[in-house]
Amino acid sequence: MGLLLGLALGAAVLGIISALRVLRSGTPLPADLALALEVGSSRVSTADSAVDRLGMRFAPLVLRLMGRKAVDRKRKRIDQAGNPDGLTIDRYAARRAVYGLFGLVTATVFLAAGWAFFSLFALAFGAFAADAAIWQGIRSRRDVIDRTLPDFLDVLAVVVSAGLGFRQALDRVSARYSGPWADEIRIALRQMDMGVSRRQAFDELRRRNDSEPVNQFVTALQQGEELGAPIADTLIQIARDMRRTDAQNARRRAARAIPLATLATLVFMVPATMIIIVAGMILGSGTDFTGILGGD
Repeated sequence: MGLLLGLALGAAVLGIISALRVLRSGTPLPADLALALEVGSSRVSTADSAVDRLGMRFAPLVLRLMGRKAVDRKRKRIDQAGNPDGLTIDRYAARRAVYGLFGLVTATVFLAAGWAFFSLFALAFGAFAADAAIWQGIRSRRDVIDRTLPDFLDVLAVVVSAGLGFRQALDRVSARYSGPWADEIRIALRQMDMGVSRRQAFDELRRRNDSEPVNQFVTALQQGEELGAPIADTLIQIARDMRRTDAQNARRRAARAIPLATLATLVFMVPATMIIIVAGMILGSGTDFTGILGGD
């Protein structure tokens, strides 16, 4: 046991020394990773920046081990999360290398000490820590977009009804908004300025967002364009459908919450209340338990 613990500590010290050498070395960075570090440096925390620079040498290796399909899927997930804190696929690979190595070394130390549970926890941290920001980013971004989209469509419908073209109306309304949905509209407008068709630009917008209201918006917009329906009427109908769907989802969430609240009440509140009532009755009765317990 002592030999395993010594080997684990030696591996940890060797890893720290190697990391310090990497940080101090003057090896040039890969072009894509250097660009990622430069673009996101103003939005990344000090700790994340240190992790990125520590794992930057291993990022190309991680990407090769992941494979092209896995990299494409992960890049799509990062886009859906809105590149939280300047996250790119290269930064993700760098963090996965550092967290994975840290989790492996820590798990080895815990296993040598006989702490199997903590070893499994360390391995789980190394495997999933790099994805935590992506999961949280997707969820929070989707919630913000789902809340913003109906009001955005109402304003857009009013502007279109006033006689402004759809392309110009998008530009005018998005300038009045901030947040992820306004950013997505600006990206789509920039793509259309570069020659991308409106249908393709909105298909890309749908791909970047894991949101059912966005999917409904793009689908209804494209169907209305094919059928020749007035764009203002289409936008108003989409907003109404989204609010109706959101109300139905809220009722479903409330219905699911009722059994959980009942279960929590039965498990925690009822026993605690009974204990308080019984204890109060016993203490208020004035019964001398010392005599009863003592047998005198």
